[in-house]
Amino acid sequence: MTTLAADLPQPQESPINAPMLAAWRDEGALALQRCEACERTVFYPRPMCPHCHAMRLVWTRASGTGRIVSYSRIHRGLPPVFRADAPIVLAEIALAEGSLMIARVITSGEVHAGMAVRLVSPRDALRYPLPTFEPA
Repeated sequence: MTTLAADLPQPQESPINAPMLAAWRDEGALALQRCEACERTVFYPRPMCPHCHAMRLVWTRASGTGRIVSYSRIHRGLPPVFRADAPIVLAEIALAEGSLMIARVITSGEVHAGMAVRLVSPRDALRYPLPTFEPA
């Protein structure tokens, strides 16, 4: 079964997260905020840097690569729209830019902490409403 992004629950777009969602939706790219004051990257989108509290966040394109810190393989209790894809892997990913994020990892194979991941291809990104990774 091929599920399209439009068939899945959609993220709630706001002025704060709109650039991230647009980069994913339009280009299959990951946009992160970077603080101009302390130069650290920020995920999840917000109006103020959680590191130095500056209000000087700008959007930048991320490499789309990282490593799994921890993960969960979910077999049961999924909403009906996800059941055909079970099990689903949700992982905490340490991005190359230094931020951590929770994201889905598309794989039918082995998953482990430390595993290198990358964004799915822009063509495959059309299937997912949020940034999604695969083994690198």
